[in-house]
Amino acid sequence: MCDTKNSYLCIGLDFDLDKMKNKNVKDLVSLESFIKDVIDSTYDLCAAYKPNFAFFEKYGPSGMKLLESVVEHIDYRSITIADAKRGDIGNTSACYAQSVFEHYNFDAVTIAPYMGTDSIIPFIENSENGAYLLCLTSNTSAMDFQYKNSNGSMLYEDVAKLASKINNDNLGLVVGATKNDHMQQIRDIAPNLNWLIPGIGNQGGDLESSVRVSNSKQGSGLINVSRSIIYAKNQDLDDIRKSASKYNESINQFLG
Repeated sequence: MCDTKNSYLCIGLDFDLDKMKNKNVKDLVSLESFIKDVIDSTYDLCAAYKPNFAFFEKYGPSGMKLLESVVEHIDYRSITIADAKRGDIGNTSACYAQSVFEHYNFDAVTIAPYMGTDSIIPFIENSENGAYLLCLTSNTSAMDFQYKNSNGSMLYEDVAKLASKINNDNLGLVVGATKNDHMQQIRDIAPNLNWLIPGIGNQGGDLESSVRVSNSKQGSGLINVSRSIIYAKNQDLDDIRKSASKYNESINQFLG
C-alpha cells in the first residue's frame, strides 16, 4: 500500500464532538457523514487510517456502530489500524483479536506487551493481520516504566528484542516521535520490524528523524498524524486535505 500510493502517512481518526471546530457537526449522525467525507478527500494521500477506539467507545453502542461504518467506508482503500492497545492472557487476547479482525474488519491493531508472549501471539497467528507492539511511546509518563533497567537492558529494549524474536512478518513496534534520541538504538535492535510512529504535530515529535530512522535498514515506518490534520485550521475538507498533502510531501522529501 505504501509503495502503491507513494505514502507513509497514517491519519488518526480521533474525532471528538466536544472539540469540533466545524459547527455543522453536532451529533453522531453528522459526525459519521463528516468522517466519511474526510476519508473520501484524503484516502489517496495516506497509506493508513488509525481510529482510536476510545473516541468511539465513549458514545457507547452508537459510537461502536459508527466505528464499524467508518471501517466499512474505508473499504480497503487504505490500511486500517485499530488503536485499541489490547493485551491480556492468551484466551482473552484471542477474543480481542477475533473482535478486531473478524467483527470490525481491521487490518492491524496496537497491543500492549506487559503480559508477555501469550498475550501477543493471538494477534499475529493469522498472517493476513498485523499488530504494533507498544515499545517506546510518545507520552511524558513513558519514563515511569519503559525506561526501567533490568540486567543492563531497558524495558523498551526488551520489548523490541521480544518482538523481533516472535515476529511472524506481521509484528511491528509503536515508537513515539518524541523519542528520537532512542530511535536508532531501537532500529539497531530490531532492524526488520515496521514501526507505527505517533507524536507528530501537536505533541512536537521530530518528523525528519522519525522518517529517516524508521525507514532505515529492512524496516519501514508509518507516520501517524491526528489532530494536526483532522482539526486543521477551520476543519473544512479543503483545510484537512491540504494538511494531509503537506505532511505526505514532507515525509516523501525526507525519504528522498
